[in-house]
Amino acid sequence: MHPPKEETFDLRGYTNTDPKGVVRDVDVYTVHPWGLYLARPTPGRAQFHYLESWLLPSLGLRATVFHFNPGYERDQDFYLDIGEYTAGPERWHSRDHYLDLVVRTATGVELADTDELMAAVAEGLLSQHDAEHAVLRAVAAVDGLARNGYDLHRWLAGQGMPVTWPVSDGLRGSPPGSR
Repeated sequence: MHPPKEETFDLRGYTNTDPKGVVRDVDVYTVHPWGLYLARPTPGRAQFHYLESWLLPSLGLRATVFHFNPGYERDQDFYLDIGEYTAGPERWHSRDHYLDLVVRTATGVELADTDELMAAVAEGLLSQHDAEHAVLRAVAAVDGLARNGYDLHRWLAGQGMPVTWPVSDGLRGSPPGSR
């Protein structure tokens, strides 16, 4: 089992340091009182070539749209990582808490990686306290999505967090999940 994945988002340097210490260039950072939007290429990844994410500290979520390469498309519109997201004036930090949610707009949401969460707690990589918070955040997200017809935009707008996806929005005629 791997330790919790941690990332750094350098707003001044326009970089994102991934969990393996690889520094990646970021095309766009946009800071809002409730979150951070980023968009960046993903060189070296076979499955996707670009990603857009919103870090939402108060919800303990990172919402991502992956721009998949042909042949690697997945039946998902949004991928939500559960974790700790800490805002700073020059840098944001994230610490993943293993649980993920796969959102299919107007259809449903799937909870993933509960086995990883349990293994991490058993091996002492994640505290019981952090694991409980992860479960509560996941349950709150599933509930919020269900109450809003599995519409991430509607749920987040109701929380005062109107998200947009500038790169995806620029892909005319691209239906959700095919981005």
